[in-house]
Amino acid sequence: MNTPPELLSVGEPPPWRVVDLPGRGPLRLRDSGQPDGHESTRPVLLLFHGWTVSADLNWGAAYAELTSRYRVLAWDQRGHGPNGLRPRRRFRLEDCADDAAAVMDAVGVEQAVAVGYSMGGAVAQLLWRRHPHLVSGLALCASAMKFRQTVAEYRDFALIRLACRPAALLPETTWHLAERVASVRSGRAQLVDPEFDDWAAREVRAGDIGQILQAGVALGGFNSSSWAGNIDVPTTVLIGVDDSIVPTARQRQLATALPRPLVVEFSGDHVAPVVRADHFATQLTTGVAWLHGG
Repeated sequence: MNTPPELLSVGEPPPWRVVDLPGRGPLRLRDSGQPDGHESTRPVLLLFHGWTVSADLNWGAAYAELTSRYRVLAWDQRGHGPNGLRPRRRFRLEDCADDAAAVMDAVGVEQAVAVGYSMGGAVAQLLWRRHPHLVSGLALCASAMKFRQTVAEYRDFALIRLACRPAALLPETTWHLAERVASVRSGRAQLVDPEFDDWAAREVRAGDIGQILQAGVALGGFNSSSWAGNIDVPTTVLIGVDDSIVPTARQRQLATALPRPLVVEFSGDHVAPVVRADHFATQLTTGVAWLHGG
């Protein structure tokens, strides 16, 4: 099993459990709730990771700090990581939001704060829109109302769409091409730690390349600008001040569109949860605490 190295996680991550989601199948997820099966009285957080990565890669450094205060539920999104659902149907962000609702029902949680990073922020917004009675608050990190605006972004998302078909026939070749494009666009988030780099690569490549590319297409089509202003639950927007993947200005546009959010800034680029792990975890905890009255 691909276990997070010590570099990423301080203390033990939440234990694994498997829940059966009717019509979807079994899902392996992390749940810091009571090991004897009784519901925890602590507030519940749902952690939604970003595109291409896994829950552990995105949130591993924040697990310990968050689980000291909250019940944390985290899982790999469809097609992502070693544990994400592997449906036959095309990837849809709406299905990810519905998966979250099904998880809550399966574990007996009535309301939760949805915490989303990048693509996970889109899933969190959709969870509020599709299942508003389940959402008590939102924490939207390095996210946006729209991920495709510039000419370069339209080009990149068009290339992702074109790659979907060969991915089904030549997954290994498509992985190599995707990694080359990613390295040109954003560089590799190396920590000069071979153990971490090898683990992170395994987490990403454990995903289904076809589903991951379809997720990219879905992300390019996401647009909440017509309804984000209607979000009526307490919301924190965590903004990466040096982000070029989801430009900082676009993250600020999201904050401006929302009614009275708390804005928390964190230093670093789009891989700050890994390369500036302690700082990001502290800022995230601050933002989530505000949603529960400090």
